[in-house]
Amino acid sequence: MELSNRKKNGMFFTILVACIAGSMLSTALTTALPQMMQDFAIDSSTGQWMTSIFSLVMGIATLAAPFLMKRIATKRLYIITMIVFIIGLLLSGMTSSFSVMMVGRILQAIGNGVMTALGQVIILTVYPPERRGSVMGVYGLSIGASPVIAPTLAGIVVDLWGWRMIFLAVLAVVSVSLGMAFFLFEDVLENADEKLDVLSLALCSVGVCGLLLGAGNIGNYSFFSVSVLLPLVMGIVGTAAFAYRQLHMETPFMELRILGVSRYRLAVLASMLLYAVVIASSLLLSLYIQNVRGYSATVSGLTTLPGALATALVSPVSGKIYDKIGIKKLFLSGACMLVVSSLGMCFSSNAMPVVVGGLNLIRCIGVGCLMMPFVTWGMSGLNVKNTSHGTALITSLRTVAGAFGSAVFVAVVNVVADGAGQAAGMRAAFAGLTIFGAAELVLAIYVVARKDL
Repeated sequence: MELSNRKKNGMFFTILVACIAGSMLSTALTTALPQMMQDFAIDSSTGQWMTSIFSLVMGIATLAAPFLMKRIATKRLYIITMIVFIIGLLLSGMTSSFSVMMVGRILQAIGNGVMTALGQVIILTVYPPERRGSVMGVYGLSIGASPVIAPTLAGIVVDLWGWRMIFLAVLAVVSVSLGMAFFLFEDVLENADEKLDVLSLALCSVGVCGLLLGAGNIGNYSFFSVSVLLPLVMGIVGTAAFAYRQLHMETPFMELRILGVSRYRLAVLASMLLYAVVIASSLLLSLYIQNVRGYSATVSGLTTLPGALATALVSPVSGKIYDKIGIKKLFLSGACMLVVSSLGMCFSSNAMPVVVGGLNLIRCIGVGCLMMPFVTWGMSGLNVKNTSHGTALITSLRTVAGAFGSAVFVAVVNVVADGAGQAAGMRAAFAGLTIFGAAELVLAIYVVARKDL
């Protein structure tokens, strides 16, 4: 369906508003976590599930998004998704129960997961190839800048009005997007009578949940305990069974064969490493500033403000730079920034917030250089018919990687802190993030060396 530029831009703005609000919820609770842990009487290993469960369920929901896009008209699907999201916000914003909070977070994740995948497919469908890099660069504000800006805003909100206001503020923004959708959205994606592969969805859920649960339990139990090994084994088996089923189906639930395309496969791996660093570092910085250094949530938020502003400025520009020079120089420079920022934190256990903020600024510039160019670059290697599968898979895997990263590195902090203190635990966690950044750098060097990429 051919749309006017005015209609395209209207749909894009509607998507952008919702995705900015939704993406903020992936990290907004990191600044609020210490206060929420106190209100719910839970420790950090339990509290981190408020962010991890969001990423986990969002990843699974994103995998189901291609099926939903095929079965449900574009406008109707978007409106249903937003309503589910709003119900989750209401539950979390009004509850005093940790269990109800988790239900609310699950509903938010379902809504945000489908919305994010749907939004990317719509953008890549309605805009011509020569405009996609620039448009996706602006769109990068929602999943690049927003998660980084969120802790800053949340810190101020928490100290002024309490953590519930985070959900109520997002509710107001999402409600505006829902109202706009009724007037601006059109059915731009083709529909088909497909059946949901329940077994594939179940295997995927078991695999992802098992891996994340096992990783999250490392902070509370011995690695060789049933609480850690059993879910990890279930996760590995479930993931392997899911992959085997997809590769042997004529019409798979998720087209994993696209991972055979080298450009797309590298973009997925790089995005997963990047998102693990982004989500884990955001959570660790808040815990470090408030729990280790004893500063307020507002100080915690202001410490990350320079980085948040940098990401907001760099993300749109990186799309235009990608359109002109490609991925290689962006990849190499961004990966170097990830290594430098995490390595610096390894030697900053007693640093003032201004030093931590400077290191975070370096990290955020790197994130802005890489977040959306990875998606645009990876998707450019796929056929149009695989657009929905490609965007869903890369979004899902990087989101799950973010949840896995936060669970693992919070566990590292707790394990090391038991014997050496919180500061030592933070150093160990950032050493791990340095290794992730180094892996990103190795991928960047490989891409630069390849003339066919």
